[in-house]
Amino acid sequence: MNVIDLFAGAGGLSEGFRQEGYKVLAHVEMDKNACNTLRTREAFFYLKEQDQLEIYKQYLLKEIGRSELYKSIPSNILNKVIESEISNKSIKGIFAKIDGLLGNEKVDIIIGGPPCQAYSTAGISRDPNKMKDDPRNYFYRYYIRFLKEYNPKLFIFENVKGILTAKGGTIFESLKKSLSNAGYEMDYRVLNAKNFGVAQSRERVIIIGWRSDFHFNYPDFSNSVKSINIRELFKDLPKLHAGQKKEGQGQYLSVAKGNLKEIRDTNWDILTYHIARPNNQNDLQIYELVVDTWDKEDRGLKYNELPKDLITHKNSESFLDRYKMVQYDSCSHTIVAHISKDGHYYIHPDKKQNRSLSVREAARIQSFPDDFYFEDSRTAAFKQIGNAVPPLMAKKIARHLKAQIFN
Repeated sequence: MNVIDLFAGAGGLSEGFRQEGYKVLAHVEMDKNACNTLRTREAFFYLKEQDQLEIYKQYLLKEIGRSELYKSIPSNILNKVIESEISNKSIKGIFAKIDGLLGNEKVDIIIGGPPCQAYSTAGISRDPNKMKDDPRNYFYRYYIRFLKEYNPKLFIFENVKGILTAKGGTIFESLKKSLSNAGYEMDYRVLNAKNFGVAQSRERVIIIGWRSDFHFNYPDFSNSVKSINIRELFKDLPKLHAGQKKEGQGQYLSVAKGNLKEIRDTNWDILTYHIARPNNQNDLQIYELVVDTWDKEDRGLKYNELPKDLITHKNSESFLDRYKMVQYDSCSHTIVAHISKDGHYYIHPDKKQNRSLSVREAARIQSFPDDFYFEDSRTAAFKQIGNAVPPLMAKKIARHLKAQIFN
């Protein structure tokens, strides 16, 4: 079944659908770093199909550059990534590019989630006008224009829970009405990634819609799968201190076993982006205290409980959980794009390592496979990871859709 991925980011949604055998025809994304990641992922899949994965491995080992990697890939594969903001000015041009990729094929499913900042709790709290005038409130209208243009059987629309209550619920009611006018029925659930085997508690609204002439019901996702815990998820990764990195072949501590094999293929032996950001001495002392408090008292350490010489923020009355540890023996709290700014909310649970999460650890928590490479920089990689839909969650949603369609 043919898929178009809108507002694609690094491609977490399309990664899951692809792993379930769907054919991704196009990704539309405006961020240049994410687009480079999508192109590199397309290169990975193409080379894997051609039994030429050694070229991809040479790239990861920095034996060849990105331009040389891309020379190995047909232009029609790389052109599946359409680097463009979706707007009134650009949308017809995007349609033309997709039409060129389609040929005689039709679009079966459209997936994607418009930018969520206008609906997110963090976004609303930072904006003096509570995001009421933010144009991103209405990006769903572009999504509907794609539905009208390509008339797919199904669509998957992902977003934060705030979309249900934005502007007193009027945004969501308008979305439902617009979908009905476009000829689509829909249903939604608030689903948690941890119930799909992802090592993270991450609640998101998943809207599934179907063309009115297409017989379909919202799948039953009630049979939850226990997620792998953080201890097991990190078990094969080498230890790091703040500012260190360990990459390349022969770096893994053990063979992937059990649920870890969904993240790292048994035969995969190139570790990338196991990079920990550097920290100043003040933060490292705080990290130690945060882990100590959890290990000894089974609770988080509040900012106003720190020794006075470690308190550097004027505000010690609110945001008291600004330093937070990822717990070893359960799943992580939600990974968000702010991890690209600092790692204070994602402190590693091993006090001896005394650091925040590496890029690869954050990617694993989001269920990206270890052969997935994020382009351009550590900061760009963290941002792409934080904004993504967990591929493992997407994969299991795609599996349920497929089962119902073929039944």
